[in-house]
This record gives sequence, C-alpha cells and structure tokens, in this order.
Amino acid sequence: MNADNENQPLFSPEQVLENRGRVAIFIDGSNLFYAALQLGIEIDYTKMLCRLTAGSRLLRSFFYTGVDPTNEKQQGFLLWMRRNGYRVITKELVQLPDGSKKANLDVEIAVDMMSLVGSYDTAILVSGDGDLAYAVNAISYQGIRVEVVSLRSMTSDSLINVSDRYIDLDIIKEQIQKAPRSGYSYRPLSNVGVADEASKEASAAIE
Repeated sequence: MNADNENQPLFSPEQVLENRGRVAIFIDGSNLFYAALQLGIEIDYTKMLCRLTAGSRLLRSFFYTGVDPTNEKQQGFLLWMRRNGYRVITKELVQLPDGSKKANLDVEIAVDMMSLVGSYDTAILVSGDGDLAYAVNAISYQGIRVEVVSLRSMTSDSLINVSDRYIDLDIIKEQIQKAPRSGYSYRPLSNVGVADEASKEASAAIE
C-alpha cells in the first residue's frame, strides 16, 4: 500500500458529518476549564454548541461540573447554561486536605453515555480524562461512534486510542472562543493574567 494513502483520512470532513446520525454531547466542565486556561481563551458556549453539533441532529448536550452553593456568580452561569441548550449535571465540591476543592463526575459521565445508548449514534466527549476510556470503549462495541474533543497536552493516549475521531481544542479555539466585550458578564474562564484571588474564585465556579 502506498505510504501517502496510509496517511490520508478514511473519510472527508463532509462524509464524517453525514455519518454522524443523532449526536449527544458530554462536556467535562472542569477539564474544559483548565484546557481553556492553557489556551488563554474564554469559551463562548453558544459557539461551542454550534461547532460541536455542526449541523447534525442533536439529542442533548450535557455539561458536568462541581458546584459551590454559595457562589452566586456560578449559579448565574449555570442558569444561563440551562436556558441556552445545555442539560447541567452538578455535584457539590468537596474540600481536599490540601485546601483545594474538587468534584469528580467521571462516573456520571460514563453512566449517562452508556444508559443513553440506542438514543444516539455519535457521542462527542469533551474531556481528556483517561478514566473515561473504558466507557468509551464499551459504547463503541454497542455501535456508537465516539469523537473526543480536548487539548492534546491534557489528553490521555488511552482515550484517543479508543475514539473514532480526535479534535484538538487548539485547532478549533478561534471558532469557540468568546469575543472581547461580549454581552454576557460572567466569565468563568478568564483567569489568565488576573489576581490570584480572582483566579481561585473562577476555579471554584467551574470545577
């Protein structure tokens, strides 16, 4: 076989979109937050939903995140998300011994991906967490096509290896970032170059 042919994709971008069928989107909010920090951008979630769906039939878009009930800005952000095309799944943040706060939603993501099999044809997973590789592999064996979207430096090879298509956030960042002086005031991903206190507040808002 010609080496040049081996490097060519099996399907053109147009054929990929035609073969998607019904799409379900699963977004790991914390993973996306830190990826955006690395890229130095704010995510425009309306643009992101349009980019990920790309004209395909959307079953539902899920957004998973840890919450701090006392954080009013975060509550406002999540309300906006619910009213603009996202089904928000939350878990209360737990304080760790080192003082940081975290909420792991891998189980929730995996359960939803598997329980909805039969209702969608393509899963778009926005996460680089290798812990999700087993669930991705499991739904693949049930006929689901899986696209993984994440920042390459934060993405487990095991997750890429079991996916059908991988998209680096760095490649599409201009299509999903928020424009300067956008209308929505809450900025969960604008921590680059600001004071430490503001950075901690934003981190707590999205984890």
